[in-house]
Order: sequence, then structure tokens, then C-alpha cells
Amino acid sequence: MTTFAPDSLALNRKLPLWYQVSQSLRASILGRSPEAPLRLPTEDALAAHYGVSVLTMRQALKELEEEGLISRHRRRGTFIEPHARRTAPVRLLGSVDAIVAQQSGMSTIVLGHGPVPVPTELAEYFPDMTEVAGFRRLRSDEATGEPTNHARNFVRPDIAARIDLADLERWPMTKVLRDAVGIRIGRITDTVEARLADPETARLLNVPLLSPILHYTGITHDESGQVLDIAQIHYRGDRFSFTVTLDAH
Repeated sequence: MTTFAPDSLALNRKLPLWYQVSQSLRASILGRSPEAPLRLPTEDALAAHYGVSVLTMRQALKELEEEGLISRHRRRGTFIEPHARRTAPVRLLGSVDAIVAQQSGMSTIVLGHGPVPVPTELAEYFPDMTEVAGFRRLRSDEATGEPTNHARNFVRPDIAARIDLADLERWPMTKVLRDAVGIRIGRITDTVEARLADPETARLLNVPLLSPILHYTGITHDESGQVLDIAQIHYRGDRFSFTVTLDAH
């Protein structure tokens, strides 16, 4: 049976190989012609095509399977989902230190903390519990005192019990988890979208009701893949922008 022929890839040794392979194969799948075969080559053949190990190739394919672009069938092979479309956001890799730097440099007040029900929209990330520890913080510009963002964190209770509130007034949650609590962070997934300020956000950030804000969601996983913390941060739209630089080499 004829198999799908993915594009070639020049690997960048500065980035994880599985990530580069998954993004290259993803682009090939989404850009394929209608008459292209749906069956992918074997893992061994794909690994040889990209010049990576079979384990690396397997991780790249798992990423595409989770996105719904491919399906894998034992003894039959791996197939492109014919109706798959570009529905997932672009994923960009960076360092934890970059996230810490982005969240730092402001004075912080802890507005509240304690057990809270798992929000419905976050239930999939905390499947084994009905309550998590909630933290609410307000950050302000150190020079002017003007509020800049309002943050809510939802943390696994066993992890939250080890957090010192004084650390949260000095450092971002990411740094507290990594450096104060001693968690080995595996990855953080960031999403930024435009929203309108609700009454509470408008009051805390001192902006008009329904004015534009940037809504940031950061999901922190440990090295085993378990979700430790979900941050939801509302940034004043007139004070923040997010810039991403991509290295082409």
C-alpha cells in the first residue's frame, strides 16, 4: 500500500527533536493534497526519514495523536484522520526561566488563599479531586503603584501545603514551585487570548468595565506529566504585549 510522503526537515539542535519532528509532520499533514495517501510510513521508516531515534519518533507521533491528526491501530499502522483540521493553537517552546522573568518585577499582594472547588473548565486537569488550593494575587507597578494584573492559581493541595505565602509576595508561583518547594517542573503550557474585563477584574485593575484585557493561562506539569498548578492571569491590555522570537537556524 502506498504511504504518505512527509516533507524533509533540517533539525535544529537547540530545540527538542520530538517537537521539531511533530511540527514538521503536522505541517505536512495539514498541507497535503486531497489525493495523498492517508497511511503513514512505519515508525522505523519515519525515524530514518527525519534522522532521529524510534523513541523520538514515537513521542512526536503521540503528540499528533493527542491532537487528533492521526490514529494508530495495532497491526494495521498509523493513519491520517481525513477530516483533521488546524484546530490546535500554535505551540512554541521556551524555558521556565523565561516564564519566571515574564512574571517578575512587580510588587505583589496576596488577596486570599484556601480550598476552592475545582472550576468546571479545569476539571480535566484535576481528575482525581473535587477541591484544590486557590491563591489570588494582585500585582502592581513598583514605581507607580498602578495595578497591572490579577492572578489566580489552582494548585494541588499536597503541593500547596508546602508553599510559604511570604514567598508568593516576592516571587512568581513558577519560581516558588521550582526553587522554594523543590518541584522538578517538566513543562508549562501557555495560552494568551483577548477578553473583556468583568466587574471584579475591572475593579482590581482599575480599568473600565468591558475594556480589553489579556487573559493568560499557564498549566504547569511535573516531570511525570501530572498537573501541579494552573495559573489564570488577567493583564491590563494597555500595559502588556507578548512578543515571540523564532530562531530560523
